[in-house]
Amino acid sequence: MNMDLKKHQVSYHTTNTYETSNALTDQTENIWIVLHGIGYLSKYFIKYFDELNPEENYIIAPQAPSKYYLKNQYKYVGSSWLTKENTALEIVNVLAYLDAVYAAENLPKDKNVIIFGFSQGVSIATRWFATRKMPCNHLVLYAGGIPKELTVDDFDFLQDQKTEITVIVGDKDQYLTGDNLKNETARIDELFQGKARQHIFEGGHEVKKEIVNQLVSNETFS
Repeated sequence: MNMDLKKHQVSYHTTNTYETSNALTDQTENIWIVLHGIGYLSKYFIKYFDELNPEENYIIAPQAPSKYYLKNQYKYVGSSWLTKENTALEIVNVLAYLDAVYAAENLPKDKNVIIFGFSQGVSIATRWFATRKMPCNHLVLYAGGIPKELTVDDFDFLQDQKTEITVIVGDKDQYLTGDNLKNETARIDELFQGKARQHIFEGGHEVKKEIVNQLVSNETFS
């Protein structure tokens, strides 16, 4: 017997959390909006930024909405921004959440804004940055891929906006190797019209605090 299945859709109000670190004051120079990768919780991901000068750096770490238990054990919890299921709808929901975080923070306009995406967070950072034409001084794409639906036209607004773009990847990153890395590099060059600088470090699919620190120091990447 065949069942007559129909998919329906409803809208409802939901609430989510996010983390911040340090205080936003007149002495603050940099405001970071940091988007974690799959399997993380924002309260742990934000610790990668704890070596930054607390008086000069204010960190905002949004939380991916979909949580689950890691490694099939009911002990550690991770989260995901998106899956291949209902992706288009979930993108709308996730970007609406980020808009709400941004509005809640009511950030001053005289600070240096850094949007930082790691792994799956890169896809969220670039979608949010491109669709909202976010005012941003520095876009950091760390060990992740740019969504296929984004085109050069989505980043046209950068012609009127002085945004520094940095791409970071480990030389032993198991997700970005060989042809994958080559194709992603070519895509980045196309989308940002050669304005993105790429840094390849010694390491795997991991956030390194020394690299985070260098993003707001006068040091060059080693």
